[in-house]
Amino acid sequence: MLILHIETSTNVCSIALSENGTCLFSKSNADGMNHAALLSVFIAEAMELLKTTSKKLDAVAVSSGPGSYTGLRIGASTAKGLCYGLDIPLIAVSTLKVLTTQALSAVDRTENVLFCPMIDARRMEVYAAFYNAKGEIIREIAADIINAGSYAEILDKHVVYFFGNGAEKCKTTLTHPNARFIEYLVPLAENMIPLAEKAYAEKKFEDVAYFEPFYLKEFYTTATKLKE
Repeated sequence: MLILHIETSTNVCSIALSENGTCLFSKSNADGMNHAALLSVFIAEAMELLKTTSKKLDAVAVSSGPGSYTGLRIGASTAKGLCYGLDIPLIAVSTLKVLTTQALSAVDRTENVLFCPMIDARRMEVYAAFYNAKGEIIREIAADIINAGSYAEILDKHVVYFFGNGAEKCKTTLTHPNARFIEYLVPLAENMIPLAEKAYAEKKFEDVAYFEPFYLKEFYTTATKLKE
C-alpha cells in the first residue's frame, strides 16, 4: 500500500510517503507555523517522486489532533482535498498516539512504565492520555489543568514518561519522584506509518466530507464554560 502522511498538529510541518511499511520520502520543517506555505510544496515533492514509480496513492493519512487549530485545519483540508480528487480513503491518526510511538523507542521499557503525551493548550492546561509499555491506551485523551497533585494516584504506582510540547511547562510542577520527561519530542509524519497502515488494513477510514480533527479551540470553549 502507498500512503501519504500529513502531520501539522504543532509548529512542525511534516509529510512522509510510505509503501508497505517503508518510508520512501519524508520532509519536515520546525521553524514555526509556516504550514500554509510549506505543506503543498512538500507534498508536490513527494508526488514527483511517486511519478517516477508509475504508482498511485492508496490513501492519505492525516494527524487528527489534538493540536493547533490553524495547523490541523490546513492539514485536514489538504488531506480531504487529495482524497476527494483522487477518490481514495482518508485515515486519521491521533497526534498523541504518534508521539507515543516515538517515545516507546526512545527509552527502556518495563512493564510498570507508562507514557503520557501532552499537547500544550495554553496556561497550565494540556491535552494528555496515558499508554502502557505496549502502546495500548489506558486513559483516553482528556483536557487536564496541571497542578502539583496532578496524576498523583498514577505516579504513586508507576514511573511515567511525559513528553510533547505540553510537557516542558510541567517540569517544575510535576515533581513526583516517578515523573520523567523526554525532551524535544515532536510528532513527525514518518512515525504515522505503522499506525496508518494498521488502520488501512482494518479499513478504518474517515468520511471525507465530514471529518474534523480535534482542535484545541474546542478545549478553550469547554474550559471557559467550566470556569463560569
